[in-house]
Amino acid sequence: MLAVDGTVRKMQAHLDRLAGSGEALDLAVPDADQWRRAIATGLESHTSQHGPQGPGHELVVKLVLTRGPEGAAGPTAWVQVSPVGDMGKRQREAGIDVILLDRGYDSGAAERAPWLLMGAKTLSYAVNMAALRYAHAQGADDVIFYSSDGRVLEGPTSTVLLAHVEKSDDGTQTKRLITPQLDSGILAGTSQGALFKAAKAAGWELGYGPLEPQDLLDADAVWLISSVRLLAPVNRIDGQAIGTRATQAELTKELTQLLAGTE
Repeated sequence: MLAVDGTVRKMQAHLDRLAGSGEALDLAVPDADQWRRAIATGLESHTSQHGPQGPGHELVVKLVLTRGPEGAAGPTAWVQVSPVGDMGKRQREAGIDVILLDRGYDSGAAERAPWLLMGAKTLSYAVNMAALRYAHAQGADDVIFYSSDGRVLEGPTSTVLLAHVEKSDDGTQTKRLITPQLDSGILAGTSQGALFKAAKAAGWELGYGPLEPQDLLDADAVWLISSVRLLAPVNRIDGQAIGTRATQAELTKELTQLLAGTE
């Protein structure tokens, strides 16, 4: 989660998703009030150690839940608070280059094999981190996964968004924001959900896939969105430029403002 000036954004959405992931893993999850008290303690501890920071100061708040030691009567849980890294902030402003990678399963695997825990947020990040290391070795910043049957899925730590802008003869614009279908086994993005709600109120049309890689290349703008990095505009996919810089900058500014206004 992202905390700005000591206030955690979208806390309830994260707690709800954590509870859902715990249910999928048959793992007892502490109740929301316990988490909230632990989060407050973590933020207070960080401030006491590092002192108050200037306006707009950002922190990463991680909630970790494990089964605990073997034979334990209950789970072990903790809260970790740390500063937001500089790289994520730079990528919000400068954008990122991504490559497309095959995730290795088809878009129906989540429904067919629920024990694979697709769509749950777990600590099994080895494949995601390996994908990022592979991207960096290719000179890219990040990855967009697609399924073996050609459906766009998600980033290793983010949700995929794309936009289309249509102008009518009278000069009015229709703006449409699209994300992949959740039933393809991707993790539901709390930031994507909050942004969709705000964008709808602002007059955007919304859509949920199914998306193919070509849809990304044909879009007016593409982003990877996550709770800490927020909106990272995608400049190039597999070396191909996306949209135009002017359109991307305009849409990114508007959506960033909408996202900043969400709880």
